[in-house]
Amino acid sequence: MEPYKPLAEGQDSIEIELRSAVDVLRACHEGKALAGSLQFNMIDATRIATAISEIARNCVVHGGGGSILLTVAYDGRGSGLLVVARDRGRGIPDVGRALQDGYSTAGSLGIGLGVARRVMDEFNIVAEVGKGTTVTMLKWKR
Repeated sequence: MEPYKPLAEGQDSIEIELRSAVDVLRACHEGKALAGSLQFNMIDATRIATAISEIARNCVVHGGGGSILLTVAYDGRGSGLLVVARDRGRGIPDVGRALQDGYSTAGSLGIGLGVARRVMDEFNIVAEVGKGTTVTMLKWKR
């Protein structure tokens, strides 16, 4: 894994293709490093990395791969880290059920989506059956 390099002047996002566990690790590393550059505290940076890990892993394992975009967000009151993950999978037929802790189609603990939703400030899933899933998450630094 390459050491984190700060975004170039004027650059405020990075996109990572998700094809394997190595890509998931890179996304976590880049997200935590970007959170650090935005001066999130260690607890929030770890929360962001955890959410990225859960969602990126789902893209690889359930979605057949995809991509994750990490972007610096601004709203006039402060900055944050926006995460948009897209996969090319079969979609989630029942998003509400998938968000319930303990629900799993893969024999796992079934807590990943719920954990990601709880540790981020904003969380949204758009799933199109047969086309894929997009998860958008945002953590504000206030």
